[in-house]
Amino acid sequence: MPKKRHSAEEIIQHLRTADIEQAKGTALEDTARKIGVTPQTLARWRAEYGGLRIDQAKRMKELEQENARLKKIVADLSIDNSILKEVAKRNF
Repeated sequence: MPKKRHSAEEIIQHLRTADIEQAKGTALEDTARKIGVTPQTLARWRAEYGGLRIDQAKRMKELEQENARLKKIVADLSIDNSILKEVAKRNF
């Protein structure tokens, strides 16, 4: 079975549904089955998106993307810097 990627909005909706179901007294396994995920996935989602609202989750994803972009830029600049230092040592 191929992996299904859920958006942050879908995950938060699923977590709200799970909270409602568990408040009614439904077991965790049954709640996860209704949502269509495993109990482990549900626990992982709670750890990551537990108290977030949809707008906060969107902002978090944007910040993660920006952070990844900046890390790549820093890595590229570090490589360039080390190359320049290497060239300067050899006095070409």
